Amino acid sequence: MPGPARRPAGPGDAARGGGVRSQAATWHDVLVVELKTPGEIEAMRPAGRVVATALAQIRKQAAVGISTLELDEIARTVLAEHGATSPFLNYQPSFAHSPFPAVICASVNDAALHGIPSRYRLADGDLVSIDFGATLNNWTADSAISFTVGTPRPADVRLIETAERALAAGIAAATPGGRLGDISAAVGAIARQGGYGLHTDFGGHGVGHTMHESPSVPNDGRPGRGMRLEAGLVIAIEPWFMAGGEDSYVVDPDGWTLRSGDGSRAAHVEHTVAITGSGPQILTVL
Repeated sequence: MPGPARRPAGPGDAARGGGVRSQAATWHDVLVVELKTPGEIEAMRPAGRVVATALAQIRKQAAVGISTLELDEIARTVLAEHGATSPFLNYQPSFAHSPFPAVICASVNDAALHGIPSRYRLADGDLVSIDFGATLNNWTADSAISFTVGTPRPADVRLIETAERALAAGIAAATPGGRLGDISAAVGAIARQGGYGLHTDFGGHGVGHTMHESPSVPNDGRPGRGMRLEAGLVIAIEPWFMAGGEDSYVVDPDGWTLRSGDGSRAAHVEHTVAITGSGPQILTVL
């Protein structure tokens, strides 16, 4: 689940350009970056496998006619089977007026982030983004996928593929000695080259004992800037792009669902990544 880099827009507000810049979100008011030992990184892998398992099952079972609530049930079953819990369920950051009521975020078409599962049944050609996290043995992992159901639109395929390329580029930049801005710049450059909109109010974040830890990892930035990357830093890198090319978004009255400001479709992908001396390691894989 993307973390807020600063106070995001509230329900019905539109954030354009740099967005609202006051009242930084509480979960990273104090920048305390926790580096994990090699043993702790290994201890995070089981949570990552639970996340990957649930997302794979959701992707396999998602089809025209299934509801997003049913997709949430698939994820709940995976959690129960592995003795894991959800960091999403009942999560309530400072920007939300109510706790999140599900274990997945299910965002469809112009919904980019934080979609609340509902009775809505997927239709032919829908673009679906599923964000999911799991906590196991006091360690948390977080990942997201985007896909289409039924007959895909070529524009949607291109949007998803571009987001996946940006994720890969951000992961490749996650190496000791680099800067946090290198990751952000790698992601943002691919979005801009593709003509897509993006926004830095919500983005990647540190992850470990809790879902949202420092540092914030924006989806755009300048290379060579920001904190120096060190082995042991574990972060969620999560590009989310909007097809229309505008950088604006609006928030639904539910206080959670974030949609593209121009009504265009959106894609969101994510992995939990450990920075190590031997290169970046993706933890949210089978």
